[in-house]
Amino acid sequence: QVQLVESGGGLVQAGGSLRLSCAASGSIFSTYVMGWHRQAPGKQRELVAQVTSNGVTKLADSVKGRFTISRDNAKKTVSLQMNSLKPEDTAVYYCRYSWGSSAYWGQGTQVTVSS
Repeated sequence: QVQLVESGGGLVQAGGSLRLSCAASGSIFSTYVMGWHRQAPGKQRELVAQVTSNGVTKLADSVKGRFTISRDNAKKTVSLQMNSLKPEDTAVYYCRYSWGSSAYWGQGTQVTVSS
């Protein structure tokens, strides 16, 4: 089992910044993918950014140039630095950890960007 604890959501004005963090505990393997997904009201959950245990990153086109994902293998954490936030970034953000065919989700943290 893997437990994920997210932090860092909140309310920010358009153009502002937030940093989300996710700490993993439990049966963590050395090879994994961790990332952030988001779900806005009435929309499907979508991938925002992910990073592998060896540092390969992937970002959604909508956040490229604004968001940065990073991980700390020693601390078992992944962070999402979100800059130049837009109202359309408003959503519940979920941390996800996966290895092989297994995947775990955090409880979600709300990000609200006001115009």
